[in-house]
Parts: sequence; structure tokens; C-alpha cells
Amino acid sequence: MSADIRPPRAVQLPAVHRVLSDAACQPLIAQYGREQTTATLRALLAELRACSLGAASATEDPADASIAAVTARLADRLERANRSALRPVFNLTGTVLHTNLGRALLPDSAVQAVAEALRWPMNLEWDIDTGKRGDRDNLVEELLRELTGAEAATVVNNNAAAVLLLLNTLAMGREVIVSRGELVEIGGAFRIPDIMTRAGATLREVGSTNRTHLADYGNAIAANTALLMKVHCSNYAITGFTKAVELPDLAPLARCNNIPLAVDLGSGTLVDLEQYGLPHETTVRETIAAGADLVTFSGDKLLGGPQCGIIAGRADLIAAIKRNPLKRALRVGKLTLAALEPVLALYRAPDLLPERLTTLRLLTRPAAAMRALAATLQPLLQQALGEAYSVATEPILSQIGSGALPVDQLPSHGLAIRAARQTHGDPLGTLEKRLRSLPRPVIGRIASDTLWLDLRCLEDAQLELFAAQLKDLVPA
Repeated sequence: MSADIRPPRAVQLPAVHRVLSDAACQPLIAQYGREQTTATLRALLAELRACSLGAASATEDPADASIAAVTARLADRLERANRSALRPVFNLTGTVLHTNLGRALLPDSAVQAVAEALRWPMNLEWDIDTGKRGDRDNLVEELLRELTGAEAATVVNNNAAAVLLLLNTLAMGREVIVSRGELVEIGGAFRIPDIMTRAGATLREVGSTNRTHLADYGNAIAANTALLMKVHCSNYAITGFTKAVELPDLAPLARCNNIPLAVDLGSGTLVDLEQYGLPHETTVRETIAAGADLVTFSGDKLLGGPQCGIIAGRADLIAAIKRNPLKRALRVGKLTLAALEPVLALYRAPDLLPERLTTLRLLTRPAAAMRALAATLQPLLQQALGEAYSVATEPILSQIGSGALPVDQLPSHGLAIRAARQTHGDPLGTLEKRLRSLPRPVIGRIASDTLWLDLRCLEDAQLELFAAQLKDLVPA
């Protein structure tokens, strides 16, 4: 027999009924059901059988074919197959409102309200006082009016939907005048001009990329003009020789021509962030007070609530928007409203907001807190990684994220991981993948030949869980 040809290995695999009747398999049947457990077991045994015959496509090693070993493999396969695709992670990217990681984290009051909404029927569209059908917007509209100064408000599933619904209602088949310097593109290549096209409106660009004057708007107004619109440049900044028409200057032109003025704030905030030591961002109330007839903004960014889009402004315009059949397609469900109401309620006590609103707590966290955390974690991570990497504590700059205050950064502190010696391959990329493979994935970022772990979003209550899984980072 040729030396490189091995005979099939004779492995006696247990029968399906013997594994299923074994005491160790009973918890699996109780958790995953007999049908799924049996089907998974049959597939596992088929692979082990193929492996024992030397099949090139086999993925399992049948060295131990005892009932205990097969059951252990079965348990692992069932657990992996039933693991949720949506998993909690540690966000150590340095971006607080990270779009890809779900943006704002909800405060406890909102989490509890959502849990109640999951367990019980709720008066979503039922007026308890009259015993008749109600309007789901009524659950939060009074709060929104109080916090923004608007006459009315409505809620849809995100801010892009809010802009789409507004344009489709008020400008379908007509022109919307926008400064060329405000034709923004948000994440995922969604652009304001594309949203206008889908809404059935015609974009009328005015001015130049860097400079737009009041006369540009005035000269563009025609019989077919439906709206004047300003779009907050939330994810970029134009500097140098620039000029933009501010809202207090544009509003009189809109009123004089009896044309509504809409403002898309993008992120949108309900309080002056400067009182908490953060850069100023125009609030919704300031925008309405400056003359905007309608304002659109997000619920899951600076506001710190669930994903949604809010339209606030004139009562007659909001009423028209709510009559649009598209509103039903874009409306939010009870879970969103259950989360939004308690978040809005927190804004009634702005002095307590930094401790109660998760997003603001993370944004205002002092660098000293992250520095102390880094000092605690540095030796633990260094020990876990071994001599292949060096781990240092270093100052880092965090960012707010999700298009909010794009040029402003927040002093932070974290761990800087570098390859300790020249090696082949991509040691930082390998480590980044290992961190993502932990039971609770750790998401950092690689820049300047360094893997950075910004600790702004790792709070003290999470430290034990984070540190406990470092043992799974086997030294390279």
C-alpha cells in the first residue's frame, strides 16, 4: 500500500436513539425541542461518519465518539445555531453615538417602559378617558410641544423618513429651494437630492458650494416654489471663504412670500449642551423661535432615545403631514413610543440630565475616569496578550458620532496596543479579530500602527465582565 494512502478509520458511532435517551441530552431536548435536537444530531453524526471514512469535506474530528463527546458537540452546535445575530458588544471605538453599533443607549427608565410594553396590551391608539380610538402621537406630542415650543409634532421611524414625509406632503410635484452647500450625504450613501426625488419634489439648488446669499433664495422663488429648506451640515464643515444665510434672515423672506420654511437638523438636541461643558449645537426650540415652520430631527442621536424621526412645528402643516397615507407606512410602534416618552420626560429636569440620560453621561464623562480605568486594565490586558504586544495607557480623542458636531472632539483616555516586534502578517489585524471573537465582542479601531481601545463607553459597572473574558485572549 502506498505510504500516503491511509485506510479509513473504524469508528463506532453511537446510534441516534442512544444519544437522545442519554441523561446528558435531556436538557438539550428541553431547551431546543426534540425535533431540532434530533435533526442537528443526525447532521452531526453524518459528518462524523464521513470523517471516519476520510471524506475530504468532513469538518468534525471523530477521535472521541463516545456518547458524552457527541453530546458535548451537539450542545455546542445547538448553542451556536440558536445564538442571536444581534449581540451586545463593548464599544471601545471612541465614537459614542456609533451608527453601526445602534447609536444611543437607553436610560433605565426607558428600558423598563419597553419591558412593560412587551408584557402587556397598551393604550397605543385607545383614549382611556373617552373609551374611543385615539392617536398614537398623542402619547408624546404634549411633551414635544413643551420641550420644543412647537404647536404640534408627529413621530415616524427615523429622520430620513421624517424628511421624506414632509417633502412628499408639502412639495410633491413642486420645487424646494436648498443651498448647494447643504446638499448633504448621510451614512449609507443616502443623499438629500435622492430623498427629494423619491418624495416627488424637485430640487432647486441656489448659491455655490461655499457661499450662498439671501438674494440667491429670493431670486429662485417662483410660482412653483413649495418650500424653502435648510439642512444642517451635521457630518462635515466647510471652512475658509464661506457664507450661509442664517435662519433669522431667511424666515422673513419665507413669510413675505407665504412659503413654509423647513429645517432638517439631522441629529437635533433639546437642550443647550454648553451648560454641560460640550460644544454648542442649535436646539430645536432655538430653530423654531428663529422662524422655522417645521423642524425634523432624530430621536436616537443627541436626544438619547430610541430610533425615530420627529417633525415639530406649525399645527396646520403637521395636520397635513399626518393625513398623508405615507404616514401609516412610516409610523412607529408601541415599543418606540414606550421608550421615547420616558426619555423626553427626563428633559423636564435638565439639572439631573447628565446622571440620568445615558448618552449625556457618556459624553460628559471626565477624562480622569477613563484614565483610572485604563490604569486598572493595562496590566490585565498585557498579561493576557503576552510578549507579542505592548499595551500602554494613553490620552485619546473621542467623538460624539452620528453626524453630531463633526469637528468637535472630547478628551478621553484608553489603551494603545502595538506589536512588540516585527512579525510577518498582520498582528494588529489578528488581535482585532480575536477581540471581536470574545464572548462579548470588543470593538476598537486601528490607526497609526496601533489598536486603540477608547474607554469612554466602558463604565465601571461593566469592568468585571470585560476583565473576566480577557483570559480567552490566548497569547500569540
